[in-house]
Amino acid sequence: MINKILLLLKYINMHTLLLIIFLLYSNLSFSEIKSINLGHLKKNSSGKIVFLRHAFAPGNGDPSDFKFNDCSTQRNLSKSGVEQAMKIGKIIKNNKVKFNKIYSSYWCRCLDTAKYLDIGIVIPHKGLNSFYENIVDREETINSFKNLLKKIKPSEYPLLMVTHYVVISEITGLSVSSGEMVVYDIKTKKSKYLKIIE
Repeated sequence: MINKILLLLKYINMHTLLLIIFLLYSNLSFSEIKSINLGHLKKNSSGKIVFLRHAFAPGNGDPSDFKFNDCSTQRNLSKSGVEQAMKIGKIIKNNKVKFNKIYSSYWCRCLDTAKYLDIGIVIPHKGLNSFYENIVDREETINSFKNLLKKIKPSEYPLLMVTHYVVISEITGLSVSSGEMVVYDIKTKKSKYLKIIE
């Protein structure tokens, strides 16, 4: 009886170990599937939107006296944030990735990120504004974004949209740090991280 119990425990432990190895391998594979690089984007850019969270801007949220047209009342890019945006732009240009249109939130840190990318004319759009602190209404913002997509012609993709954590998370379901990017497929509604390599 004791031998049977020991054998059973050995069997369970072995299968548990195999299960752990399988799960670890599955998670690694899933992580790989959830990201693409600029080369993949170039080959299949139809119907793709690249969301870029603004470059590094120290702090959280915005001052209580926030005003759209006054950058001094907003949280802005630091020197390292400017350098980060310039580096991202350089990598995009070096990889010969071209966006047919570039949109940005009204926030200065997003407009400045788009400016320092130096890859094209920037179009401010309210559908990319931050509703994190209810400076703008969440529902109105998302509806504005959806209305923008309805006006985009198939030939106008890929698009680049410089925006905020809350907007990217709301639309793609993915979390991003400053300067990170997500590719969103308007047809499948699926999202993948965009990894850039210099």
